[in-house]
Amino acid sequence: MTTDDADAASSLDRLNANLSKVDELSRRLASVLAQKKQIPTALQGPGQDLFAKAAAAYMAEMIQNPSKIIEQQVSYWGKTLKHYVEAQERLAKGTQATAPDPAGPDRRFSNPLWEAHPWFSFIKQQYLMNSEAVENAVQALDDLEPRDRKRVEYFSRQILDMMSPTNFLGTNPDALERAVETDGESLVHGLENLVRDLEANQGDLLVTLADRDAFKVGENLATTPGSVVFRNRMLELIQYAPTTEKVHKTPLIIFPPWINKFYILDLKPQNSLIKWIVDQGYTLFVVSWINPDTSYAEIGMDDYVQDGYLAAFDAVKEITGEKKLNAVGYCIAGTTLAMVMALLDKRRKNPVKSATFFTTLTDFSDQGEVGVFLSDDFVDGIENEVAQSGLLRSFYVSRTFSFLRSNDLIYRPAIKSYMMGEAPPAFDLLYWNGDSTNLPAKMAMEYLRGLCQQDTFAGKGFEIRGESVRISDVKLPVCAVACETDHIAAWKSSFNGIKQFGSSDKSFILAQSGHIAGIVNPPAKNKYGHYTGAPPAGAPEDWQQAAAFHKGSWWPQWQAWLAQHSGAMVKARAPGDSGQPVLGLAPGTYVTAQPNG
Repeated sequence: MTTDDADAASSLDRLNANLSKVDELSRRLASVLAQKKQIPTALQGPGQDLFAKAAAAYMAEMIQNPSKIIEQQVSYWGKTLKHYVEAQERLAKGTQATAPDPAGPDRRFSNPLWEAHPWFSFIKQQYLMNSEAVENAVQALDDLEPRDRKRVEYFSRQILDMMSPTNFLGTNPDALERAVETDGESLVHGLENLVRDLEANQGDLLVTLADRDAFKVGENLATTPGSVVFRNRMLELIQYAPTTEKVHKTPLIIFPPWINKFYILDLKPQNSLIKWIVDQGYTLFVVSWINPDTSYAEIGMDDYVQDGYLAAFDAVKEITGEKKLNAVGYCIAGTTLAMVMALLDKRRKNPVKSATFFTTLTDFSDQGEVGVFLSDDFVDGIENEVAQSGLLRSFYVSRTFSFLRSNDLIYRPAIKSYMMGEAPPAFDLLYWNGDSTNLPAKMAMEYLRGLCQQDTFAGKGFEIRGESVRISDVKLPVCAVACETDHIAAWKSSFNGIKQFGSSDKSFILAQSGHIAGIVNPPAKNKYGHYTGAPPAGAPEDWQQAAAFHKGSWWPQWQAWLAQHSGAMVKARAPGDSGQPVLGLAPGTYVTAQPNG
């Protein structure tokens, strides 16, 4: 037998072994799909009324301005036919030269075959032309309300992104090359990854973004030393061990969002905001929220305020012996912190000296990109779902936020995992992103209806703990940090909320990057810059135009502001030295608990 014969035989053996694995995996796939719960139609896409409005607007355009429609159609067909003819000519001449790409660089089409191979080049450019035609048609609809136009544009883009040729095995050169190189083994690994993800989510598909075995909270994530010093049904309160001999007299407490877990602020020592704050000389407390199960169905915003914020304030004061403290709220926890500040101002019992808001919305008149999911079609669907289950499951929350960045958080990871057969990367941020939490039914609907849809905090007032609180009732010194490309809490909306606060001392910092990377931006990396300027007033665009740009992290800028509200330096406090019992080591038990439901 020659070497070539031996190689061929070995290759055939590998192929047969892979086919055998495919048979086993196919049976597992059929089994897990049989377990899949039906996702309510209202949570899978916008209501039919949106499509009806788009169709009516297009028909109106045809009647009122037929020349415009004809011009669009002629342009589209002309480009398509011309490109087809040019491709035929190149094939007839035996040349592989391709037409220049009109769209410019696109990460999806980085494989050289998209340019060098006539077939892949043709598929790619036809797709881009079709995408351009759809986008132009949508943009030309004059008879749509701005909110409806934004939603039609968004969901049209979602359909176009889904139909990209890179998302299909037969038209993805990377996946085809890998399959040939590995005698089909990459496809077997891809099927294994697909079945694993389906089995992990009872038939629902959520792409695993990070290696789940590479991280363990408390071992290589959330490792800043500290102790749980208070616990109730809503939270564990962590006090971090000091690293300096002296600390500021006024303690600091951070309320992270309960949509995700607190350790985004403590991924690893190099990028831990928690560790950095402790190293600057602060007695730091951080809330770790409960991940609720179905028994929390009737837990509402009142409970988060009373048994969350107010209970945590009391615990910090008792442990430190201080009557005043500083507070930070991140995202939804910042929104709620603002309402708590308004409530305590009305009660004239506010123990908070200053409040900081990370990527926080308080005025929801412009909801940003996430607003496409806040119309009645989706919110009604969520209301029906939580009425039956008692929870807004983490599956729906994760999927919604992923679709705001579908190419980065859905399609590209799915291609690598299911088509290329690659193992998920050991990436701490993506691990955290997949470690999401449930939301109690009552709280979810109060937030979606009262704040997001009705904008009551910036309007007639939001009812909390028996009081109607408004954005103008926030009167203590505040500092807000917004992020320039934030797709969850748009910075201009954050700016417009902060400027309505009743505070006479208001600072605003605009950080580069998005909702997470803009906040988790340690000075040592010298990565993203930030803007500072006058107190927020007027149009956000004008503020940014007049603001000063600074290279590097905003953390030192904020710390300088915080220090002014944090008192003199005193002997460092350690967990347990006040006589209050220590309940366990950080990061506590709530952050790793897996609730039922």
